[in-house]
Formats: sequence, C-alpha cells, structure tokens
Amino acid sequence: MKTHTIKLLKRLAAVALFAPALAMASTALHLDKAPVSADQQKLQHGAELFVKYCLNCHSASAVRYTALRKIGFDDQEITNKLLYTGDKIGDLMIVAMARADAEAWFGIAPPDLSVIARAKASEFGSGADYLYTYLRSFYKDENRPTGWNNKVLANAAMPHPMWYMQGIQTAVEEDDGHGGKTVKLVAPTVPGSMPPGEYDEAVADIVSFMVWMGEPVADNRKFIGIFVILFLAGYYVITHKLGKSYWKNIH
Repeated sequence: MKTHTIKLLKRLAAVALFAPALAMASTALHLDKAPVSADQQKLQHGAELFVKYCLNCHSASAVRYTALRKIGFDDQEITNKLLYTGDKIGDLMIVAMARADAEAWFGIAPPDLSVIARAKASEFGSGADYLYTYLRSFYKDENRPTGWNNKVLANAAMPHPMWYMQGIQTAVEEDDGHGGKTVKLVAPTVPGSMPPGEYDEAVADIVSFMVWMGEPVADNRKFIGIFVILFLAGYYVITHKLGKSYWKNIH
C-alpha cells in the first residue's frame, strides 16, 4: 500500500511539472522570419513609414531625429520627410499624446518602441520576427472596441494602422489539435492599396528600421569587434611564444 501511494505521488508530481510545458506547446507561437536589411534605402523608407504610422501613438524616446543622419538622411531631408509637427531636428522622437489620454482611448498606454525589436525576442524567434508577423496579422473583429484583432497578440488594444495598405483580412477559428482553438487568417476580402508582396516589403522596412533604432551603433560595434579579435589573436601568439621561451630554461 505504501509503495502504491509513493508511485501515485510521483505520477502526480510528474503531471504537475510537465503540464505547464504541455500547455505552452499547445499555444506555441508561429513567427515568420523577418527579412531584416541594413540597406540605407530600406532603412530610410522604414523610418518614413515609422514616423507616419507608428509615431502617432508610440514614442521612441531613446532616439533623436539627428541620429537618422547615420542612415543617410541629411538635415533638410529629416525636416522635410520626418518632422510633421512642431518638433525640431535635435528633439527626441516622442509623441504628443498624453499618457492619460492614451489609457482612456486604448485602455493602456502604447509602449515606447526604442528597443522593442530587442525586447520582443523569445524562444519563438527574434524580436524582428515578432514585429514582422504581428504587423501582418491584423484581422477584422467587430467584437473588439477598435474593430480589429491580431493573431499574434490576441485582443490587442492597438488598431491596424496600415489597413488601407494591406487590405482587410478576416479570420476563422480552427481546432489546434490540443483541444483548443487557433485563428487562421483569410486573404484580404477588401484589397489594399498594395499587393500582398509589396505590403510585406513595407513592413520589413519598418522592422529593419526598428532593429536599427534599438542599437544604432551596431555596425560600429561589429567593426570594432573585428579589430579586438585580431588584437587578441596577435596577443595570444606573442604571449604563447613568450611563455615557451621562459619555461624552456626552467625545465
């Protein structure tokens, strides 16, 4: 009887340990691979789209407009293409909407996007993959206050800012094979101003810009890293030869 009880307790403990993992497996998030680019033309296009469609509600308070010189903009281009309000070229990329108003309108204040591409990395993929999939996964949902929902982030408070470019997607529920439901997107029933492939490229440009924005000095860091590795390799050779020369007389 005692042995049977111990075995039962072990089984219950195993179920308790593996149940969260099984639940997570049933809700695994599929993310599409983001075609991130460091091409300046794509980064500039992404910056223009970001300012036009994202900066209305979200801030990027760790970045100044002057930082965009690093992706090929000159001051006149920044002024003409990116400054739609009374912002000056040396200002931070912050939104004028008050936090209290945002919470009243959306139920939650939109997050700052300065490092969002790094913050959204997970076991399912990179932060770029998350953003790329998220911005292509909005669908019409009349039960939501904004009229929109998202496959990646269910019941997202954010409306679809670029719906007229993508078109209006709908969704149907399907069994996920684990006793639950999953959302399957249906191709736009109302076409957008862009073909699907062109819209995906526009989203990729926005995501590329957000990846750059999360670490504008990434290229410099990688460039310096090459010289650090070369220095360490050379230093190893010198110290190795010095060590051999020192110990040969001792042995």
